[in-house]
Amino acid sequence: MKLEQVRQAYASVAELYIELFGTSQQVHADDLAFIARHLAGRPGTVLDLGCGPGHITDYLRSLGVDATGVDMVPEFIAHARATHPSGRYQLGSMDDLDIPDHSVTGILAWYSLIHLPPQQFDGVLTRFRRAMAPSGTLVLGLFVGDEVDAFDHKVATAYRWPLDEVSERLTRAGFTEVERLPRLSDDTHRPHAAIAATAAEG
Repeated sequence: MKLEQVRQAYASVAELYIELFGTSQQVHADDLAFIARHLAGRPGTVLDLGCGPGHITDYLRSLGVDATGVDMVPEFIAHARATHPSGRYQLGSMDDLDIPDHSVTGILAWYSLIHLPPQQFDGVLTRFRRAMAPSGTLVLGLFVGDEVDAFDHKVATAYRWPLDEVSERLTRAGFTEVERLPRLSDDTHRPHAAIAATAAEG
């Protein structure tokens, strides 16, 4: 699925998405704790790529993080700016990170890589690594499964990933996994997980 198709798909359901997922109170406490554990307390800029309505960017800023939210859906950015006027939110795409190399200390990609075709995954991780300052941290949220495969997400086609394969791809891109938080499925959620990795030396 092309990036523009994903953008249009989210734009078409932006109001409902904001209602269902648009506050940090709607994020599981374990996920918020995982994000804080790996991205709070570090100096420098942290990018929340695919920030959606901006609620997790705002959560990071409440912890003292110099966080900037980036999303390709104008409706999300407009909502984030109106709801969190003290924050920084900008239109943009992870396919076109207009930032200097080694200029950020953290990247949060919270379920924002789920629509990425597997053949594009490594390239995005490499771009993340190039943007990352030494010892910077990347935090991902993703759906998990026994193999890489597509499924019918409610907004646009998405992909499941085995966590071990994600870890291997992170290693190839120049990261070292430091923690993972697998979450089993329940009545309302598919199996999913968070994974954190630091930029490897060199």
